[in-house]
Amino acid sequence: MVAAPELLIADPRSQAFGFLELINAAEALKKSGEVGLCLKLYELWQQHHPADPLRYAVCFNHGALLAGAGQQALAAAAYAEAVRLAPSFLPAYINGGLALERLGLRQQAIEQWQQVADRLARLDGDSIGLAAAALKHIGRVCLDAGDVAGAEAAFRRSLEVDPHQRVAIASWIVLRQIQCQWPVIAPWGRLTRSGLIAAIAPMSLAIETDDPMFQLANAWRHFEVDVVRAPGRHTAGQWPAPDAAPPVRRPLRIGYVSADLREHAIGFLTAELFELHDRRRVEVFAYYAGPSGPDRIQHRIREAVDHWIDVAGWSARHKARQIVQDEIDILVDIDGHTEASQAALIALRPAPLIVNWLGYPGSMGTPHHHYIIADNEIIPPEYEKYYSERVLRLPCYQPTDRRRMVASEVPSRSAAGLPDDAFVYCCFNAAHKITLPTFRCWMAILARVPQAVLWLLSSDAATDERLRQHAVSHGIPGGRLVFAARVPNPEHMARYQLADLFLDTSPYGAHTTASDALWIGVPVLTVAGHGFAARVCASLVRAAGLPEMVCGCRSEYADKAVELASRPDWLRSLRARLIASRDHCTLFDMKLLVTRLELLYELMWTEYLCGCAPVPDLSNLAIYAEIGGELDLEAADVPDLTAYEQQYATALAYRDSVSPVPPDGRLWAGSG
Repeated sequence: MVAAPELLIADPRSQAFGFLELINAAEALKKSGEVGLCLKLYELWQQHHPADPLRYAVCFNHGALLAGAGQQALAAAAYAEAVRLAPSFLPAYINGGLALERLGLRQQAIEQWQQVADRLARLDGDSIGLAAAALKHIGRVCLDAGDVAGAEAAFRRSLEVDPHQRVAIASWIVLRQIQCQWPVIAPWGRLTRSGLIAAIAPMSLAIETDDPMFQLANAWRHFEVDVVRAPGRHTAGQWPAPDAAPPVRRPLRIGYVSADLREHAIGFLTAELFELHDRRRVEVFAYYAGPSGPDRIQHRIREAVDHWIDVAGWSARHKARQIVQDEIDILVDIDGHTEASQAALIALRPAPLIVNWLGYPGSMGTPHHHYIIADNEIIPPEYEKYYSERVLRLPCYQPTDRRRMVASEVPSRSAAGLPDDAFVYCCFNAAHKITLPTFRCWMAILARVPQAVLWLLSSDAATDERLRQHAVSHGIPGGRLVFAARVPNPEHMARYQLADLFLDTSPYGAHTTASDALWIGVPVLTVAGHGFAARVCASLVRAAGLPEMVCGCRSEYADKAVELASRPDWLRSLRARLIASRDHCTLFDMKLLVTRLELLYELMWTEYLCGCAPVPDLSNLAIYAEIGGELDLEAADVPDLTAYEQQYATALAYRDSVSPVPPDGRLWAGSG
């Protein structure tokens, strides 16, 4: 029989007060919410049992409790004592490093984890997981500190220990994309090509290949494996059907959930959206899940919404309870399958209707997202089969901010490191969007326009130099690549005016960067592919009034880029059209976008009240994931739609000849 915790605290020297009784008593106190008493219990026990052989485990548990209470310095000390008492007890190194990291002592944290990694030569079954985890923590902290190469090396070592870590594989692929390490999908050791592709994150896949069927299937697989089947995750059932009678008339309650409502691409795009919402039609809730420290953009958004709820650090269930309590009608998932994914929250279905919009350029492939918001250019009717959600459309999918700040002073070309007499092609997309086929195309353009330079956004010194060396390998002097240092956004916007032509990447094209260039008056040249990410820039360019700048393939794109460099009159006319139409073109008509968005919300709610809310179609996606993984991810150019679909039809026919599809099977997934 276990003594009451209060009695144990009163008489900690009781002979009955052994290790197991301590653990049971501590657990009872935690369950009752008495964290303070629990901490006191641990302190007293350690004072009176200095020689107990299990004292290291008590120190470890004490550290975990202190860390959970936010007392990181005391937690780090408790973990250090556990290490001193039992140097071979590896979990204390892992947790101790986390406590040191939270204290801002990143180097000391890495040293803790490195001690676990250094034991690789004498790993046994129990310590393999700990060594792999330690190396992942090192990689994560290196990335936070800007050491991308160190992060990649740490994740690679972690995968050498255990090659079956989906999250580590996905992170390693992202790090290779960030550094323009081509080919990105590079098998090694026990990691096969199929193993890498099976774990690739949805955003990374959109960068690597223009294959909307595979992107849908991969998103579904990612949700099934990494969210639904993840330890401790439980999904809810369907939202209850609506009452026969509609609720008392009130504005629809719209909840926007995102970690990026700040000085981030999403924040820059949405700030004016929140300011223009009609409060007679919608009541706006913003659930912010990002880092602390409000900035100028976040301040605007907080002032614009009706309710700002900071949910950063909350568990998925805590967030869901808040959303249910707020009686949200439609929840808009702005994060999607990004690094800040709210998938665990969405899986709990905290609102009757859930919408996929803006953050992730593609289908979510979940049973919980009912709608995806796009436009006619991004998802034409013949492409709807590649989306599990029902497609609803705006005049132009992407909002913008007409109040964006632009610095009044424009630097000279020489101050920006650009030649005064050169034709300046620019691309300010992040480096991870630059693929080898895109880079080869750019080098071919530079070879045909010897007076031109390519102006790119700087990543880190090593990646910049790697791109210069890639240029040299294509016969282009490295000095013809100029890298723009990162500066505050108003200054960055102002220097766009130094560029002659913006060259888009593919298959993952420009989104916010294209909108910025078009706002300033810089023409954007793009290729329209098949997938969502491969068609957004085409949508923006058409909505800005320059349809002739949307190309059907890379060869047309290259020819037009070369021609524009020799036709200054044509380029001037394009710039003049952009400036003249800025106040009335579809791309920058935010009042139209907001009005139409609110109409879409009303349509969604009407369908829900009628019992007609769409049901995502996820049939046969395992088969499509298998087929997509066998195709060439880094193909130089995408086939036309007919040839693209024929690839899948051929693969499906072969599989059907071996193992027939059930009678009710469908050729294509998607809500259609």
